Amino acid sequence: MTQSPSVRSRTAGMVDVGDPAPDVTAPLANGEVEEFELADRLDEAPLVLAFFPGAFTGVCTHEMETFEDRLDEFVEAGATVLGVSVDTPFALNAFREDSGLTFDMISDTNRRLVEAFDVSMDFASLGVDDVAKRAVFVVDEEGVVTYAWVADDPSIEPDYDEVYEAVEAAA
Repeated sequence: MTQSPSVRSRTAGMVDVGDPAPDVTAPLANGEVEEFELADRLDEAPLVLAFFPGAFTGVCTHEMETFEDRLDEFVEAGATVLGVSVDTPFALNAFREDSGLTFDMISDTNRRLVEAFDVSMDFASLGVDDVAKRAVFVVDEEGVVTYAWVADDPSIEPDYDEVYEAVEAAA
């Protein structure tokens, strides 16, 4: 039986198109563990920040594998794809390896990105609080959000063609 999550949302502060992307620092899982700072990566823009609730879960795995399947398209358009979740960098590196993912993942264990982008949700029925909603933001080289998509229902995946079009427009 599928239980629907109780979602806590504070949409008044959610980052939207035209807003500056919050400059945050967090661990980066890229096979190793390094520091990620958004402002330091703007030369790799457009940045696709793909937030997901948790590694090794069905919909999240499918979403990240779909980004991997289409990674060449995004890279050819000049984009850098980054997965973002509250999982530890070690779990994300294992997830990357297990799922054959080659793009980097931001470990938001301190929930700095989730809070800054205001995409936090709770799975109250499971006793799991403060994970990322499924969301995608595209950030241009000036650090401005040019695309924002947020799902209140974590079973819904983004429209990958729409994300690609946003990347092309931001490049």
